[in-house]
Amino acid sequence: MLDHRQLIKRQQILADFGEFALRSDDLDEVLREACRLVSDAVETRRSKVLEIQEGGEKLRVRAAVGWQPDIVGLELDMDDHTSETYSIRTGEPVITQDITTEKRFKTPNFMREAGVAALANVPIFLPGNRAYGLLQVDDVEPRDFGEEDTQFLRTYATILGPVIDRLYKVQALQSTTERFALVVENACDYAIFVADPQDRIVDWHKGAQKIFGWTAEEATGMSGSELFTPEDRARGEDRKEIETARHEGSAPDVRWHVRKDGSRVFLDGSTMCLRNPDGSVRGFLKIGQDVTERHRTEQRLLESEALQRALIAGVPQLVWRARSLGFRIWSSPQWERFTGQRDEDSVGMGWLDAVHPDDRELVTAAWMGAEAKGGLDCEYRIRRASDGEYVWHHSRSLPGSGLGLEWLGTCTDVQELKELQSSQEVMLAELQHRTRNIVAVIRSLSLKTIESSLTLEDFGEAFGHRLAAVARVQSLLSQLGDYERITFDDLLEAELAAHVNDREKIKLDGPPGIRLRSRAIQTFALALHELATNAVKYGALASPQGCLTIRWRLENGYDGETPALLLEWVETGVENMPAADAPAQGSGYGRELIERALPYQLKAKTTYEMGADGIRCTILAPIAFGPRKE
Repeated sequence: MLDHRQLIKRQQILADFGEFALRSDDLDEVLREACRLVSDAVETRRSKVLEIQEGGEKLRVRAAVGWQPDIVGLELDMDDHTSETYSIRTGEPVITQDITTEKRFKTPNFMREAGVAALANVPIFLPGNRAYGLLQVDDVEPRDFGEEDTQFLRTYATILGPVIDRLYKVQALQSTTERFALVVENACDYAIFVADPQDRIVDWHKGAQKIFGWTAEEATGMSGSELFTPEDRARGEDRKEIETARHEGSAPDVRWHVRKDGSRVFLDGSTMCLRNPDGSVRGFLKIGQDVTERHRTEQRLLESEALQRALIAGVPQLVWRARSLGFRIWSSPQWERFTGQRDEDSVGMGWLDAVHPDDRELVTAAWMGAEAKGGLDCEYRIRRASDGEYVWHHSRSLPGSGLGLEWLGTCTDVQELKELQSSQEVMLAELQHRTRNIVAVIRSLSLKTIESSLTLEDFGEAFGHRLAAVARVQSLLSQLGDYERITFDDLLEAELAAHVNDREKIKLDGPPGIRLRSRAIQTFALALHELATNAVKYGALASPQGCLTIRWRLENGYDGETPALLLEWVETGVENMPAADAPAQGSGYGRELIERALPYQLKAKTTYEMGADGIRCTILAPIAFGPRKE
């Protein structure tokens, strides 16, 4: 039985831990203090907290007191025969009074070697009954942990669970906030700002300053309505947008806006309502991309297309006159020259003989609805007498004024326009595909670079270099003809030229002219960039005695038929190879790109090894066509 002094001491320890947990946001610090206090409370020499690792197959020592410092980080298998695993899976404390007589469970070797004689395991659960790990107290002498000890440890673990959960959420929030701040501060092509419930600006980011011209000091307190054009304000569009966001959660903001100097900028964005936990409006977040040039280009294109359609439709090539339902009464000499039909052969419904058989039903239906629609407008194919080919024509007609039911119409050759439209659709589809790919690559680069960057300067430098690599590939692609392909040696030369001035340490061995598939080249080029960057900073090209050998050749792919490019990147003579967690080991984006992205995106087989004196990497990727045959 515990005496009064011991009970008071344990209550004080619970209070002390609660106060400490409220003051600290450092999980490791809180867990160390938890171990110290629990050891003091139950008067053991040692204690530790074990955390379940991702996958649920291992336990890792997260914090410890009374042990050697290197115990922290030690991982244990979650063996069904250990008391630790049993306690976590049953949710019950497990006591071992003397491990020399323990028959139920195995005791980890490191604990026996450290002289542990008795232990008590108490599972730690996060809110929602999610298992976190284990609180374990150890003694170097056999000990009978009593019911008071067990219940105290259970109480202690029950308090510890919500504390750990809170600190996890604090860490996640801090990380998310930092990433969001980095993205917002570097998204200079987007106007991002926050307004209060009355639409007064309270937070003005760099992108907004760049696009609108007002500094943060000037913009703060300004009404968001001042960014609208005078005509939109007169129509109440500014208030309508805010009220729509207030009631529906968001509102589109795609319109012209006014800059500080009075000029106009077209934004494609939205306004989102921010709410407090009680549902009241906290303010509005506004995000808009400057698409002024794109909008103007689209407008010019629409105007150009409208003018083109008017010109094409208004130039008569084949002229005719007809009565209701297409009963023709006259065909022009142009019709006769084109179709070979004489006027007397085309009158009545004879002109249909020159129309493609598959289109005659369409033309007849168009005539049947022409009077109700007030005009005829259809396209169909007409046979050309000179070669028997059918050529697309656009037929338009209106009832002639003062001519009763007589119609005067023309057929305009639109064959070339049809072919051009089809070609444009193909080109547009390819442009959209490449644009999506580039946006996806840049988005992935930004996210991966943010994850691996400790400072904004680190991010700027790394992201800038990777964007330069993307730009080099796009530059090579833009110089190609219709049926040309980038060759591997050209790609490699462009990447080496961007990183290396002195080629004495580099040996190249491979055939010229191996052509690469354009859709796969971007990711492959980034892999070359990461290898070259690593070699210049840490590898063979950074060492006095270093040497870089690059070999490549064309091989058969996995199916024995599809050509594949085999690249061998071998560095030797590297002095003072860096530690396992150093960037040169390829533990960051570069290695992940080679070992994971290439196999996933290109179906490549890769290896990435650290030799005693440098990196050795191989890539076998089915992205090649082979050399062009002259």
